[in-house]
Amino acid sequence: MRTIELYEHRAKYYETDQMGIIHHSNYIRWMEEARLDFMEKIGCPYKKMEQEGIICPVLSVHCQYRSMVYFDDIVKIAVKIKKYNGIKLKLVYEMFNETTGQTCTVGESEHCFLDSNNRCISLKKVSPAIDSVFCAYMEE
Repeated sequence: MRTIELYEHRAKYYETDQMGIIHHSNYIRWMEEARLDFMEKIGCPYKKMEQEGIICPVLSVHCQYRSMVYFDDIVKIAVKIKKYNGIKLKLVYEMFNETTGQTCTVGESEHCFLDSNNRCISLKKVSPAIDSVFCAYMEE
């Protein structure tokens, strides 16, 4: 399996809640940032997919919070393809504090592929090049 450089996010002050910790809703945003970064790094930029008429909506998202993140902490996010069949894609995320190495959050997101008319498509048929990239980076 190929190694991808981890996505890095520095926790912003505006992302904190009244208790001074990162509000739980921000982790979903960070997953999206990391997903787009991951797709860029593996050679499937989301913008290019959209230009080809392929959209990739979120079907579900899940987070499990394990430890708190505070303002100015640097969070590293690993993204991996857990499942892929040409029609659906499931990604897993692990977020950890760069300083302590402690896992902060783990999550998953599931996506499908649609054409510009919002009809489900198979990347194996519509875009074999993108399909082969996702297959190459899938967890074994």
